[in-house]
Amino acid sequence: MNLEKSAILYDEIDRNRLFRGTVNTEDRSIMNVCFVLNDEYKELEQEFHDFAVSRGVYSFKGHRSVGGFRASLYNAMPIESVKALVQTMQEFEKAH
Repeated sequence: MNLEKSAILYDEIDRNRLFRGTVNTEDRSIMNVCFVLNDEYKELEQEFHDFAVSRGVYSFKGHRSVGGFRASLYNAMPIESVKALVQTMQEFEKAH
């Protein structure tokens, strides 16, 4: 299940023009998915965070020294929550 959840999110990160992963593909975690906005969209970081929170997506801010975002996909995280984050990312992309 965790492989499926992480694959859903990584597929969106790789597809979405606004975002990119922060870890080499071969080193990606299935538990903590870290990503940032691409350099040309970096100024939208707080806007994306606020956008996601307004849609019920919480607690995904990245490390204070790195920035960006971190989605923790621990066993208790339902797949529907991952899909909600992906949908939020897609909606934000359409708006920008």
